[in-house]
Amino acid sequence: MPELPEVETVVRELKRKIPGRIFIDAWTDFPKMVKVRSFLIKKKDFGSFKKEIKNQKVRAVRRRGKNILLDLSGGKTILIHQKMTGHLLYGKWKQENGKWKSRLPGPLSDDPYNRFLHVIFFLDNGWQLAFSDVRKFAKVELWTEKELESSPDMKKLGPEPLAKEFTFEKFREAVSGRKGRIKQILMDQTVIAGIGNIYSDEILWRARVHPLKKIAELSGKKLKNIYLAVKKVLPLAIRLGGESFSDFRRLSGKKGFFDKERMVYRREGQKCPECGGLVKRIKIGGRSAHFCPKCQK
Repeated sequence: MPELPEVETVVRELKRKIPGRIFIDAWTDFPKMVKVRSFLIKKKDFGSFKKEIKNQKVRAVRRRGKNILLDLSGGKTILIHQKMTGHLLYGKWKQENGKWKSRLPGPLSDDPYNRFLHVIFFLDNGWQLAFSDVRKFAKVELWTEKELESSPDMKKLGPEPLAKEFTFEKFREAVSGRKGRIKQILMDQTVIAGIGNIYSDEILWRARVHPLKKIAELSGKKLKNIYLAVKKVLPLAIRLGGESFSDFRRLSGKKGFFDKERMVYRREGQKCPECGGLVKRIKIGGRSAHFCPKCQK
């Protein structure tokens, strides 16, 4: 699943492309992915969605947790959650024999993961914003901006780890009193927004903390190490365009380059780059955790 670095990568790229652009049309072959939302209704009505966004200008692009938010001129916001295998693409496509084909050479044409187009937004500059999703788990929702900010899903999100105000004290406050293993706590979106399976493994390896360690057992020094690792790993991953060993692609359809910095995640049985020990994988609450048993005792 795309995590904070992948979502932030897309948001930063979108900010250079679509603010000021106007939606002139939209298409989907999977209406269940698209909804019009409020506190009282959840319409799976693509016609209503298209009518609401047509001729609306994109005022701003932002991120909250793992959500991409497109603020429109009519006081509405499109929320896009990429879920497990979704990613946004910016390009030009034409329909041939019922399938969309990229008019641009390169990864939009050549990479098979960029061909599962299920939602397309047509922009006033002749370009399109498309959503590719192999497994079709993603969601695209239209909200009023005010209702979205007050919605339970948004209000329960924890602090943003990239924010300046996310100090060590804020981090310690967020995790203190929690019950459970540190791996699970880091992935809990109500504690800290945006961290998932990949980056929790990478953070804990750099902090030299075992994923099964309970929060109550962590010393102040260990907590500080985790905090510093969060502040190092996430910006590094963003600079490298995220992790693309699986489905994620950037707005251009290209892969991210965090893979060269991936030390333990999905490296079971390989040598730890620090000590040469073998990376192990265990299950915690139905999720995998990868770690070095020598470095993370």
